[in-house]
Amino acid sequence: MPRSRLALILPLLLGTLLAGCGALPSAADKASKVYLRESFAAEETFSRLFDANVESTCEAARRALLSQGYVISKAETGAVRGSKHFQPGGEAHVEIAFNVVCVGDGPKQQIATAYVSAQQDRYALKKSNQAASLGVSALGSISVPMSSSDDSLVKVASETIPAGEFYDRFFVLMQRMLRENTSER
Repeated sequence: MPRSRLALILPLLLGTLLAGCGALPSAADKASKVYLRESFAAEETFSRLFDANVESTCEAARRALLSQGYVISKAETGAVRGSKHFQPGGEAHVEIAFNVVCVGDGPKQQIATAYVSAQQDRYALKKSNQAASLGVSALGSISVPMSSSDDSLVKVASETIPAGEFYDRFFVLMQRMLRENTSER
């Protein structure tokens, strides 16, 4: 191939290659389009039907959360919210927040569906160094680094827990609490 042809073809090939690289989705594009993975399929990962009314179903959810050390921040007819804190490592902190909504089903509302989602927030310990400023009239302001630092927890991730087994265990415990509460009456 003559050099003049190579000189013409090489820039075209490089331009095509660079244009193709620009078409690859970036991490920001992938993160902003996470909704595309939502299937809205008829799965029962986040819901379960219980043979009890709304009040009893939500009471079972409240008791299930309490039995596992969750702090209840909201407990009313049809809704329960609770959270629990974990510290898996020295500089890591995790919080799980449960939201339960109970909705009556059937003609007399004698059965209820519990809709549950749990959100996991992860925090990391971030250190920031302190500096002090000294004002000297002849020299102006002098910044002197100090050896102290402030530690603060910073949220680094947040997601709805997608694991079906996690919710299955919660629903089994809810069912047990419902049976125990019903047998007490």
